[in-house]
Amino acid sequence: MTKFIKGFVRNEDGATMVEYGLLVGLISIAALATLILLGPELNDMFNRVLVALQAL
Repeated sequence: MTKFIKGFVRNEDGATMVEYGLLVGLISIAALATLILLGPELNDMFNRVLVALQAL
């Protein structure tokens, strides 16, 4: 029984997948937070570009 437990503890095959999942989750949260914080400024910038292009 102890050999099974030691083998289970040493098995790290699934750990890499979990780490990648956590990284993807953190990156997506950071991207959403950036879009939420910068959204109004980006909207204003694109509106200014649109007005400038329409004036041509």
